[in-house]
Amino acid sequence: MSAIHAQKRMRFSGLHRSGGILLMPNAWDAGSAAILDRLGYPALATTSAGLAFSRGVTDSTGDLSREDVLENARQIVAATALPVSADLENGFGDAPEDCALTVRAAFDVGLCGGALEDATGDPAAPIYDFDLAVARIRAAVAAKPAPDFMITARSENFLYGRPDMEDTIRRLQAFEAVGADVLYAPGLPDLESVRRVCAAVTKPVNVVLGLIGSPYTVQELEAAGVRRISTGGSLARAALGGFIRAAVELRDHGTTGYAAAAIPDAEAQRYMRAAHTPADGDEPLWCGG
Repeated sequence: MSAIHAQKRMRFSGLHRSGGILLMPNAWDAGSAAILDRLGYPALATTSAGLAFSRGVTDSTGDLSREDVLENARQIVAATALPVSADLENGFGDAPEDCALTVRAAFDVGLCGGALEDATGDPAAPIYDFDLAVARIRAAVAAKPAPDFMITARSENFLYGRPDMEDTIRRLQAFEAVGADVLYAPGLPDLESVRRVCAAVTKPVNVVLGLIGSPYTVQELEAAGVRRISTGGSLARAALGGFIRAAVELRDHGTTGYAAAAIPDAEAQRYMRAAHTPADGDEPLWCGG
């Protein structure tokens, strides 16, 4: 892969060792990536939920293929000079070899990392058995074409009706032992649970912000030991919320008050023009002045 890709991977890996917390929002398309780049974030993630919404399908139903997700990621990578890590769902297959294939393909589109879930997509058995879950992460790590491609290993218990903290920690520790670079247990119920997870592993822990019922601040999570924060599909859902409110206002009242909150066309154009190659020393753009 190119020298630019290597530089991005080095930068992304370094952000996890810099001593401060890494705030890494999730873009759902090239345009949202361009905006987040220009707002001054140091790295981006993708979101399968946001991509699904943009395609008119639901998330976590098998409606998105490996090709869909990686083509979206390729477009996001092309729209920003920032390192990008992708939501790779469950690796698009049950076998460890499926995870390995997905990691190699993710590297080839210019990504600097990817997150893999231990969720099966089967409502009758939503979480992979422990040994298979670990084997999948081991295969993903072994498939990395470069050591600094960062694998995030997710334990999904709390999202699938299995609020088992002991098993969640056991899985994260096992994922760390086979080489995962970042650990992630979405849906933890409180800050004390976050502290327990952070204390149980030595690799950086990611926590998602923006979920309903998780009103933590960046400062609170950093104090709990979190090293990286993502936003999942929450920014995409916020954008959808604004769109729906505007469309309902127009339909029900025949008014366009929503236009007052819209950014001017010239500002939107500026985000899209400038995000990929900002001038040296250029300041970030901030909506609303």
